[in-house]
Amino acid sequence: MTTFKPLRELVTFRGGGTPSKQVPEYWDGDIPWASVKDFTSTSLSETQDFITQEGLRNSSANLIPKGHVIIPTRMSLGKAAINAVDLAINQDLRALIPKVPLDAKFLLHAVLSLKEEIVKKGSGATVKGITQEELYKLEIPIPEEFEGQIRIAHLLGKIEGLIAQRKQHLQQLDDLLKSVFLEMFGDPVRNESGWDKTQFSELLADIESGKSPKCEARQAEPDEWGVLKLGAVTRCKFDEAENKALPKDVSPSVRDEVKAGDLLFSRKNTYELVAACAYVFQTRPKLLMPDLIFRFVFKQGAEINPIFIWKLLTCDSQRKAIQSLAAGAAGSMPNISKANLKTVRLITPPVQLQNEFASIVGKVEDIKSLYQQSLIDLEALYGALSQQAFKGELDLSRVALPAAPIEGEKPVAAAVPAPITVPVIELPETDLLPPALQDRTRLAPLLRFWLEAYRTQLGSVAFFLERFIAAAQARLAELHPDNDFAWTASDYESIKTWVFEALAAGALTQAFDDDGNRIELKAVAEHSLA
Repeated sequence: MTTFKPLRELVTFRGGGTPSKQVPEYWDGDIPWASVKDFTSTSLSETQDFITQEGLRNSSANLIPKGHVIIPTRMSLGKAAINAVDLAINQDLRALIPKVPLDAKFLLHAVLSLKEEIVKKGSGATVKGITQEELYKLEIPIPEEFEGQIRIAHLLGKIEGLIAQRKQHLQQLDDLLKSVFLEMFGDPVRNESGWDKTQFSELLADIESGKSPKCEARQAEPDEWGVLKLGAVTRCKFDEAENKALPKDVSPSVRDEVKAGDLLFSRKNTYELVAACAYVFQTRPKLLMPDLIFRFVFKQGAEINPIFIWKLLTCDSQRKAIQSLAAGAAGSMPNISKANLKTVRLITPPVQLQNEFASIVGKVEDIKSLYQQSLIDLEALYGALSQQAFKGELDLSRVALPAAPIEGEKPVAAAVPAPITVPVIELPETDLLPPALQDRTRLAPLLRFWLEAYRTQLGSVAFFLERFIAAAQARLAELHPDNDFAWTASDYESIKTWVFEALAAGALTQAFDDDGNRIELKAVAEHSLA
């Protein structure tokens, strides 16, 4: 049985404050001081600012012991995190101090389930905030048994862990592409590689922009016309969901419709966000450009690949150079004019090399799309289960408890993971090695040979790409210390191909690791990739 109770009956709120910025002795101490900008995940372990003991004593900042749920009451409404370390908080945060037995992770997920309600109750002309009194009125369901809280927290925590893992995978793939770009072309502003440079205007047939009519305050339905918001390109990845519905009485300008293959650019935003560029791999129909977004139209016969230009313009040093062209009157957002943009000089390596890079980007984007869909599915699953759990509709008897500590084991010992026994793995010397050292295109056969040798020695230990690469690097350094090997995208592609083949052949299998909250690859001894 589940009972709904207002937060007033369950917790008290503890606020914080900001030491005077006029007193240097209050700052840069050893006490983490949290504010809204530190809420980047549901675990609050690091802060951008620190205060001293003197700053803590001479302000209304409060020190919150680790293990408490903390929420913002201004800006970022609906977020929540558990502090993993003792820290002080500012006046825009509230720590939830339990008055009754409450599992912190259960309380975290319960508060996160109230995000929509908290956001709706927020008020303020520019910055939304919610009063403590409104927060106290919010209700969460409390299972009759404390064990029910543990079950709910464990279930949602598993899914949350998988969501975090998918996001990490996506970030790693983005980082890989950045590394590949720099490896192939170097820094485009310093241009150590000495590539030819071409003025942007010589590559462009036109820079197009759309219109920004007054739209409805909702997303366009699939069969409706919509106008993109700046958020569609802000993260340098095209997001078709960032749009507003075009009113029925406004005729769409079909010329401004966004299509696959377009390269879009934000001409106006804050200094940190202006000059965002996104390539449109695919999009739903009936979406229009606003006047704040440019579309680059390249000349027929121009020896450039739009995907290369996309990654060039989003390279940190190149983007900063373009952002420096932004201008605007006081109180207005910086704007980059077409005229200024056309003066930018860009590196133009041989188009064959651009195409090779674009091919790598395409393969990585294919992998990313799979991870992205998995992320969407996991977030939908989390939402559905969270809704059931906090409406009292989840059959808790069917939800597993986390593994219990062994009887008689001390709490500290139970908290320390058992050591993992990793077999000593030997990557054998082979005739495939000398050719690979002389010609990088012949590295793939060596990697396949070593991957199979690595797999057959794993036993029950999981296959981890990082461990294989570390073993391979160590073996290369041992056998041929004079050769400096840097891993490239094609090397990762060879390993990925082998993994897929091993899975298809049954030489590797996927299993869920409850302790690590992740999918693992395990070797199957009786199978091989002959």
